[in-house]
Amino acid sequence: MTVTIKTVDEQDKMRIAGRLAADVLDMIGDYVKPGVSTGELDRICHRHITEVQQAVPAPLNYRGFPKSICTSVNHVVCHGIPGERTLKAGDAVNIDVTVIKDGFHGDTSRMFFAGKSGIQAQRLSDVAFDGMWLGIKELAAGKFLGDVGAVIQQHVEKHRFSVVREYCGHGIGRVFHEDPQVLHYGDAGTGLKLKAGMTLTVEPMVNAGKAAVRLLPDGWTVVTKDHSLSAQWEHTVLITETGYEVLTLGVDHR
Repeated sequence: MTVTIKTVDEQDKMRIAGRLAADVLDMIGDYVKPGVSTGELDRICHRHITEVQQAVPAPLNYRGFPKSICTSVNHVVCHGIPGERTLKAGDAVNIDVTVIKDGFHGDTSRMFFAGKSGIQAQRLSDVAFDGMWLGIKELAAGKFLGDVGAVIQQHVEKHRFSVVREYCGHGIGRVFHEDPQVLHYGDAGTGLKLKAGMTLTVEPMVNAGKAAVRLLPDGWTVVTKDHSLSAQWEHTVLITETGYEVLTLGVDHR
């Protein structure tokens, strides 16, 4: 396992990339409403990243992925491909954005609702959001990756939801997906010991039903096996000498 420690200059570049990724999500929220297609959301984000930010959408052509963002609706867990699907009132959609600026990646996702959210979908989103933050708050030099996964798993299962096991957070920097893998379940005090200068994502995927998922024939879209709702939130985080710094905070600090 090769985990990169970012220099002061690299950390500054990560801050810029992270802020740009957050800005995309701040921008796109007003467009998430009944009647909009996921393909249109992708086109709006693509134009914003390439024309306004003068940056690069990392997912586009990454290992063959055909679009600039991921849009995961309702029971789609992650890596949903934007297309002709039109959002209906009450639909929950995770929008996942990764921006490359000056060679560095900023990666973040949020849950949005088309119109008024359903009660279960809102509760699921809230549990995923709180779980992400509980995990982030475990990030500090000298702690362990297992501390992050353990607190997320405990929180999610306390609310009788499930943590997806097959997909996880990751190191990030010049490379989209670096070591280490950041599991959202596990045992405290185990795993990699954290060091200042590491940058990684915390992005728990939480299912309303069972944890089992399946990959659709398109080779990207991951759905819940039992067709239950899924929710996810994600931030890119820098481990500092005194704790952590979230690099992808939006205007409302989510």
